[in-house]
Amino acid sequence: MGKKKTTKKPNVWVSPRNGKWIVQREGSKKPSRVVDTKQEAVQIGREIARANEVELITQKRDGTIQSKDSYGNDPNPPKDKEH
Repeated sequence: MGKKKTTKKPNVWVSPRNGKWIVQREGSKKPSRVVDTKQEAVQIGREIARANEVELITQKRDGTIQSKDSYGNDPNPPKDKEH
């Protein structure tokens, strides 16, 4: 019996770009959405992440990671107390 092959679904990123906010799947060359506010981008990203059971990674305006929220079956749940 061989190992079960699992294909990892791409995580969703919310990132700043040219004064706007983009929602983009990991590995994609084009954003799924481009919006004016971070709040709107996070809301859209959260919906996509929940539907696909993946992680939502949100960046700050300077590009550093602000938060990571897992909406899938995470075998290693975070130990942080962020939420």
